[in-house]
Amino acid sequence: MPQTATLHLNARQHLLATAIAAALLAGCATQPEPPAAAAPEPASAAKAEQATGEAATAENPIQARNFAHWKQEFTPRARAAGISERTLGSALAGAKLQPSIVRLDRSQPEFTRTPWQYLDSAVSAQRIKTGKLKMQEHGASLQAASQRYGVPATVIAAIWGMESNYGSNFGSFSAVDALATLAFDGRRAEWAQKELIAALRIIDNGDIDAAHMISSWAGAMGHTQFLPSVFLQYAVDADGDGRRDIWGSMADVAASTANYLASAGWNASEPWGIEVRLPAGFDYARAELATRQNSTAWATEGVQAVNGQALPAMAGASIIAPAGARGPAFMVGSNFRAILRYNNSTNYALAVSLLASQLAGNGGVSGEWPRELGALTREQTRALQTALSQRGFATGAADGVMGPATRAGLRQYQQSEGLVADGYPTLELLQRLQAGIPSQK
Repeated sequence: MPQTATLHLNARQHLLATAIAAALLAGCATQPEPPAAAAPEPASAAKAEQATGEAATAENPIQARNFAHWKQEFTPRARAAGISERTLGSALAGAKLQPSIVRLDRSQPEFTRTPWQYLDSAVSAQRIKTGKLKMQEHGASLQAASQRYGVPATVIAAIWGMESNYGSNFGSFSAVDALATLAFDGRRAEWAQKELIAALRIIDNGDIDAAHMISSWAGAMGHTQFLPSVFLQYAVDADGDGRRDIWGSMADVAASTANYLASAGWNASEPWGIEVRLPAGFDYARAELATRQNSTAWATEGVQAVNGQALPAMAGASIIAPAGARGPAFMVGSNFRAILRYNNSTNYALAVSLLASQLAGNGGVSGEWPRELGALTREQTRALQTALSQRGFATGAADGVMGPATRAGLRQYQQSEGLVADGYPTLELLQRLQAGIPSQK
């Protein structure tokens, strides 16, 4: 779902078990790389979880009374923000506590997936097939948005496919319930309170009523999962009915999504990127989004397109190698970074890009993924970070997330061992590190 400068919310609807496992990394503060996207959560499973939460509320009168008291205390803040008495007395007063949302928000993922496992799910043959059918069905809306904002219809459709599986599931919670619950729970209270006020303002504006403002457990709404604050800034009334409807109007959905990407810096004169072949001896420390130069400079260094053609003209292009030296590499540019504004995950942005490419009739990834390698669990990643730090290679906090600092520390270790320094974590590297650490007395 789209993100603002102060918010990088990655929550999407998943299979319920995956959602519970992925909840925190798919949460609302600026987060490291989130886990792989799975298929959207079946509505029946989400409703069952919601019903369980409602039952739990009924069985916990103390919590229910505390929630009611919190709403009374929050009302003056919402009133001061300009929310009408009508909306305060209906939407806010009627908000229900959803304990299932608290459980989802607090869940810590233990298992992660490799980039190819992520892409196998996110860019599946079925999602490509469905996407092509949906593009035919809603071609007029998608093309109109594309022409207005300069974002390809295939990219708009790919975001749609990733966020809600083309509208088959964009949530089953009331957005007001979800955000009020998160605001009451306290872990991310300030963020949730601001989003709740934004949701109430949407109701005040007449775009939708509270009963039909359906969202994910984290408050992301509609076909392409806008947060309320993002809705207020970027949602578009493209069909001219006086309402910005990202739940029921595909014209509004397509235009709103394209408007967001255009505002995030989409450049109609460049592709998202291209799969490339890296020269022998390539310094993988430069395979980071922070390293940018134009495509001509990369070509001078020996970077080649795998299709044999000249590299496309791109300013500020970066090289990424999601699976390290043993997997495919890509040159990406400003449009890839625009997608990252939607969801701050390299895997997500690559999935959207590859899905859009295949919706346009192009092929998939040419290079082979190192499928024999497994993903490290969060606990194993923490152990890797700890072992690197004990050997004198700085990785930052041992948080179980592979960020730039951990990759840099791992590369330094690999260099010290005479290995290809691609910074890609493997069980073999973890075992090698642990074997070389003296026992602590």
